[in-house]
Amino acid sequence: MKPKKTETNETEPSGYARESRPEEVVARLRPHARVLLWPTLLLFAVAGATGYFAGNLPEPWQNAALLPGAIVLAVLGWLLPLAAWLTKRYTITSRRIIFRHGFFVRTRQELLHSRGYDVSVRQNWLQAGFHSGTVLINSGLEHPLILKDIPNVDLVQSVLHDLMEQSVTVMGSRRQEQSAHADESAFWGRR
Repeated sequence: MKPKKTETNETEPSGYARESRPEEVVARLRPHARVLLWPTLLLFAVAGATGYFAGNLPEPWQNAALLPGAIVLAVLGWLLPLAAWLTKRYTITSRRIIFRHGFFVRTRQELLHSRGYDVSVRQNWLQAGFHSGTVLINSGLEHPLILKDIPNVDLVQSVLHDLMEQSVTVMGSRRQEQSAHADESAFWGRR
């Protein structure tokens, strides 16, 4: 039995040769964790108040309602913001940007580096102090892709510029190869 011969440059339906190197994850990001500061302080305050007032309230029904009330406050004030923070994920690979968010309804957006886009950064004074910011990626579509409150925003911006430049260079060389192959004819040879 002969081993099958595999080609490294298979052709996609669009006519372009598939890139032989695999897609690599450059960065996995979430919004800055500082958004969890107030929910965490609320959780500590609820835990402290519950511990202090447990069994010390004048009415028995108040003592009975204290723990369920504290649990509801902890879930609404800490667990839901934590779940919302955990569901936002930004993945930057060598070929594209992937933005996933949502808890009950999940949304996934992708943007290929080869399409080209504009990258701009918006920072307020608090974000500048933490070296974070919001990255706006405008690819000419109706709504830009917004990566909110990203840590190390300057590094993310420079990496996105580098990845887009590499991808555009690869696409340009592919187009040159395709135009060189298009100049050949099956019947007449070279024109």
